[in-house]
Amino acid sequence: MKKQAADGIVIVKKYANRRLYNTETSSYITLDHLAAMIRAGRDFKVVDAKTDEDITHNVLTQIIMEEESRGETMLPVNFLRQLISMYGDSMQAMVPGYLEASMDSFRRNQEQFKSAVEGAFANTPFADLAKRNLAMFEAATQGFKPGATAPAPAAAPTAGKDAEMAALKAELAALKDKIEKLGE
Repeated sequence: MKKQAADGIVIVKKYANRRLYNTETSSYITLDHLAAMIRAGRDFKVVDAKTDEDITHNVLTQIIMEEESRGETMLPVNFLRQLISMYGDSMQAMVPGYLEASMDSFRRNQEQFKSAVEGAFANTPFADLAKRNLAMFEAATQGFKPGATAPAPAAAPTAGKDAEMAALKAELAALKDKIEKLGE
């Protein structure tokens, strides 16, 4: 039985055995599936299958915990300490609004940065390189855009594009190694 809220929100039921059931697709899913739905701009609500209680917040927090445990941390330890210290503080009620406004500002700045870089390199030999770099930057930050859809698959790449992509990936890996060595 396909079930979706009136406003297009997919209902996901969480059972006592910790399994998640997507009522839209009538299939069991994982937290990774939910993370992919977020990145694709799909909105969902997770409810306890027995009580019908909305547990979306808890599940989203669990997704963040899993993402952070994979080694590519986005939340610095000092930030987490400051956040934890705000629980029970008189300013606790203001923190969610502040964090949401900060993330919105970050997304706006990201778009302004993209426009500025595109304008700076227009009609220069670096224009194609800048476009590729911006595309990689945008792909890396896709998770911050609410309602963003996954990029449409490109036409079948040519051998030249495959080689170029492999070279860019190798360069990116080399840069990652340099950054890790600097951090040691």
